Amino acid sequence: MSETNKPKDNLDTIATRIRDYFSIKDKAREDIIRWCREIIRSSANAIRAVHRHDYKSAQQLVDSTQILLSKIISSVPEGHNDLLYTGLIHDSQKELSEATITLAIVTGKTIPTPESIRVTYAAYLNGMGEVVGEMRRYILDTLRRGDLSRCEEFLETMDDIYSVLVTMDFPDAITFGLRRTTDAVRGILEKTRGDLTLLIRQKVLEEQLKNIEN
Repeated sequence: MSETNKPKDNLDTIATRIRDYFSIKDKAREDIIRWCREIIRSSANAIRAVHRHDYKSAQQLVDSTQILLSKIISSVPEGHNDLLYTGLIHDSQKELSEATITLAIVTGKTIPTPESIRVTYAAYLNGMGEVVGEMRRYILDTLRRGDLSRCEEFLETMDDIYSVLVTMDFPDAITFGLRRTTDAVRGILEKTRGDLTLLIRQKVLEEQLKNIEN
């Protein structure tokens, strides 16, 4: 074997190339983890702002998270696109979808498309399912204030969301567990409908009693 063509020389070249590849991936992964956590945190803060009726702050938070998500997508190094399909990316996109859709519904705006907020369909649908829980919370808060003005509208929207989710009958492997989310939505919807129906009947009865007394 020639002294100028040793197996070790080739191994060193291969090892260097692999090491460089993983160094780039590791740096990109650390950045993505940090940014995803920031998206999840900001999305949660946006939802809290919605429940406080601070829609301006909620919109600012949603806008900033969308910018950060775009930054993540554009910053992934060439040859490392698999980083975009990790669980943390999915979770951050789901939380962003939940915050954006919740804000749109409460403020009476058009629900954004998955493409407009640059999230996957699976993350979008799971985020939409989480919206139903936020709408129940919003309805209960308004009921405690004695405000019934938009409760039926929100309940109808919850029903519409469930009607969409229940048609997505595909394996969990490609929907990230959407079936479980859909089952939870059905339970929340039925419970909210029962609570709202009971309160409306009580209001009607109270009005009837007032009329009798008068």
